[in-house]
Order: sequence, then C-alpha cells, then structure tokens
Amino acid sequence: MAIVNATDQTFNEEVSDGLVLVDFWAAWCGPCKMIAPVLEELDSEMNDQIKIVKLDVDENQETAQKFGVMSIPTLILFKDGEKVDQAMGFQPKDALQEFVQKHA
Repeated sequence: MAIVNATDQTFNEEVSDGLVLVDFWAAWCGPCKMIAPVLEELDSEMNDQIKIVKLDVDENQETAQKFGVMSIPTLILFKDGEKVDQAMGFQPKDALQEFVQKHA
C-alpha cells in the first residue's frame, strides 16, 4: 500500500479503518524530511498491518489544530478512527515498528 496524502476534507475517511499512522509534517521541516524515507521503509515492510498517511500541517491547519499538533513531525496512531498513541520528533525505524506493533 502506498503512503497516502490526506487533507482536512479526506482525513476522517483515511483513518477510519484499521491501524493508521499519520505523519503531521511540513515541507520546510528538516526532521520531517529525515523521517520520510523511514516511513517509506516501514510502509513496504508492514503494509499488511498498517496504513501510513501524511498530512501537511501548513495546508491542513484544521486537522492539525484538532489533534493539538504543536511541533512537527508529530506521529499519531489511529485504530479504527480512534487516536490510540502519539510520538513527536524524528523516530528511527525500530522505534516506529515498536510503536506500531504494540497496538497491532
């Protein structure tokens, strides 16, 4: 499954089913650029367990505010539309795998 780019309009639909990791990011954010290839690796290795969604906070401020995103990258894990966990800042791949698997 490819990484999906969500908007304020499509967000609820994108996180409504199964385990979904949302990356709240912005184009100007250095740590966001660092975590992007890690998320791509995670997507290819765990694509049967998780869906990964990216939300640009500059273009979709309503959703970012709804979840209290104050710094980026912020990663929020949803299970069937409900927020179950959150991590902030750059995360190495093994930490992200552990973060996801404790809710799988």
